[in-house]
Amino acid sequence: MHLRMPSVDRGVQSFIWAVVFFLFLWFGMLAVGVNGAAAFMLALICGALIFLFVRVRGEDDLARPRDRVPRRWRP
Repeated sequence: MHLRMPSVDRGVQSFIWAVVFFLFLWFGMLAVGVNGAAAFMLALICGALIFLFVRVRGEDDLARPRDRVPRRWRP
């Protein structure tokens, strides 16, 4: 029996990354003395941007890269 990691949707992965970074940024800004409301809003905006970034660009492309030179020009 082989134990494997469960398959997790990209949207769920993106949400988890966004929540983790949101909390990290929010508590970090509170720790350095940023106002609570401003820290929350900045962390929320950054969390949303992180969600979008990971959702769009977060998965490795496992497909074989295309050849740059067309086949007819090969020797």
